[in-house]
Amino acid sequence: MAGWTKTETGLAATVGQRLERSCSTDDTLVTSEDSHGIERIEARFYGNRFSPHRHDTYALGLTLSGVQTFSYRGASRFSLPGNVIVLHPDEVHDGSAGTDAGLRYRMMYVPPEQVQAASQEGAVSLPFVSEPVLDDARLAQALGEALADLDTPIGDLAYADLMARIADGLGRNAGAQLKIGPRAERAVRAARAYLRDNVSKIIWSEELEVVTDLNRYSLARQFRLATGTSPHRYQIMRRLENAKRLMLKGVPLAETAAEVGFADQSHLTRHFKASYGITPGRWLSLTTGQPGIHSH
Repeated sequence: MAGWTKTETGLAATVGQRLERSCSTDDTLVTSEDSHGIERIEARFYGNRFSPHRHDTYALGLTLSGVQTFSYRGASRFSLPGNVIVLHPDEVHDGSAGTDAGLRYRMMYVPPEQVQAASQEGAVSLPFVSEPVLDDARLAQALGEALADLDTPIGDLAYADLMARIADGLGRNAGAQLKIGPRAERAVRAARAYLRDNVSKIIWSEELEVVTDLNRYSLARQFRLATGTSPHRYQIMRRLENAKRLMLKGVPLAETAAEVGFADQSHLTRHFKASYGITPGRWLSLTTGQPGIHSH
């Protein structure tokens, strides 16, 4: 697979220098503060594997060093330094280092509604890129600039440019997209807002029918076209986002589970591993560098 490794000048050298981190052999997970609703991370692993899981966002990133291996849509995939990775919302995947040299990569998790908003076609279904490992220099450059400095928030003008380039890049590599009518678009927007505003409570289909003026089956179809996932999964992921914020503040896991709307700690743990590929305790220890925190 072609990539930046073919050249030592220009974008390869510049981005490579800016993305360089420490050479520690410890597994690490560096996260940035949410910027315009986009989470950015850097991960370094030595043989560790994320178990099968799925996000409700686009996962877009760059392999920086090593061989990134993962299973996706029934096949084994491999990404080399410089390749772009594009994972569609709600697609199951895992992840590990392909060699003993370890793996380092950076990813951003982009809410699908932001991709839709930046699309030149207006209200269409999400662009689906069937090949998750790409050699797309323009998309790689856009991601490289946004991922170069995790400590600096993405500025307003930079965000608009980034999303336009991401939407164009995904559209360039995707097949035909289905149009979404104005009524369905309004319904999905209303459903998302209601689920966010009531993230910790149980939501019934009847409630969403009243809020959206669509029957539950039509809403389920249109919601998936627009977001790549179901209303139920959308709410679960918002709960998990809240859970991560509380965990980083030192709130015990059992208390966190109750606060964000899960039945108990084990309920939270099951959903967390299904969505991120690791347990809450493992995620927290990687993120904070303090093994064993809240790992029970």
